[in-house]
Amino acid sequence: MEKKDIIQAVQHLREFSQKRNFNQSVDLIINLKGLDVKKQGNSIDLFAVLPNTRKKKFKICALVGHELAQSAKIFDKVVVQDEFSKYQANPKLVTELTRDYDMFVAQANLMGPIATTFGRILGPKGLMPNPRSGCIAPPEANLESLSQKLHKTVRLQTKKEANVKAPVGSEDMKDEEIADNVLSAYNTLIHSLPQEEANVKSVLLKTTMGPAIKVGEAKEHIQERLKQKEKNVKNKNE
Repeated sequence: MEKKDIIQAVQHLREFSQKRNFNQSVDLIINLKGLDVKKQGNSIDLFAVLPNTRKKKFKICALVGHELAQSAKIFDKVVVQDEFSKYQANPKLVTELTRDYDMFVAQANLMGPIATTFGRILGPKGLMPNPRSGCIAPPEANLESLSQKLHKTVRLQTKKEANVKAPVGSEDMKDEEIADNVLSAYNTLIHSLPQEEANVKSVLLKTTMGPAIKVGEAKEHIQERLKQKEKNVKNKNE
């Protein structure tokens, strides 16, 4: 996939996405082929560190001991070990955390108590701190650099369908910054596929509330496709 084609898709995305009163996310969607993701060993679950920080940041909660309690204040919330018993006694409080925070950072030497207290709820939601994402930090970690890295990290994961969807930017970013993030995530993914690019069916970009734009699709085809979609919706409502 060429960078120039991605930049063109980003430009089409801006043109055909209606302006909203909030900063929309730009999502990357990669549809796969020739890969049964429901079959054991074929599912995809990896992390990519993007070259550019997504300006639309997510919220991070830190689960730490006294060693990192002070430096962890750079995150949006800190739950120290002394408070774990409160959450263990009331799992609804853990559920509230999953609604308010997008990612959890854990102190490495506390993974046992963290798993016991939070694992039952964080695990099924895919929010349990993961060493592959860099979310498990040693007691002497530099949390400032970790925070910067995590805000550039995206999870590339297949669920029930043979596709991967990940936020790679926001509409207030430059076209080239978004394109570099798309290319970085794409290259990370294809190197994990058994047949690499041969397993890729299509690559699309989409804003939060806008239409999906296929990378490499001509502007005339996009116009015709969206016009036909609008006509179909109109006919259905009549």
